[in-house]
Amino acid sequence: MDFFGELYLRSTLPFLSEAVTAREADYLARAFTDAPGSGFIADLGCGHGRHASRLNASGPLAQRIIGLENDALSLSMRRRGFPVVRGDLRALPFQDGTLSGAYAWYSTLFAFTDDEHVGILREVARAMKRGGRLVFHTVPHERLAASPRAAFQRRLPDGAVLEEESQFDVSTGRDVGRRTLTLKDGRVLSACYAIRYYPLAELAGLLESTGFSIAWVHGGLDGEPLTQLSADLIVGAVLRDG
Repeated sequence: MDFFGELYLRSTLPFLSEAVTAREADYLARAFTDAPGSGFIADLGCGHGRHASRLNASGPLAQRIIGLENDALSLSMRRRGFPVVRGDLRALPFQDGTLSGAYAWYSTLFAFTDDEHVGILREVARAMKRGGRLVFHTVPHERLAASPRAAFQRRLPDGAVLEEESQFDVSTGRDVGRRTLTLKDGRVLSACYAIRYYPLAELAGLLESTGFSIAWVHGGLDGEPLTQLSADLIVGAVLRDG
């Protein structure tokens, strides 16, 4: 089973409250207020569109958001109010130099191999206008290194049982785990995942090598500095000229 399909959607939806979504969307609205030109801003891995639907409806990014998603179930359940295309991060279905910006939440960009991460960022750069902005959210490498093993079990509001175990390898920067969701009807969804978490210096080098320069680094949605206690790593990067 593909981890980023029905399993991921059904196991994450209960934790994505409207209050959390609103705070994240507010952050993104501020981050792209002065994005160059009038081109689209792409929600990379938009899922069911919780950010895209809000941002495209009103505010500074109204009518400028386009979603990208590869999972058919997520697309079938998506919220209304924004255009979306089905496609792969590794081969973006956007013409060269047409996007004013792009964003990705919850380590969406880094669920592939290191070589594929380079390719994904080059694809984003190809599709983006010069001076365009890339904003993404992930988890600080140091936070995972401090607590490399994780395991939990929880009953979800719909009666399903969610179980997960993971192990972070500091040497490779990969968090490898298995998630299992036992639905109320007895059906079991289970799959492994491997997500890459880069130290900030390594992440900066990756962005520089693909045409971006870091504009800011935040440790949370209020724009606070990144510290050893930060649970979030939010990066804003700009596509350089030439």
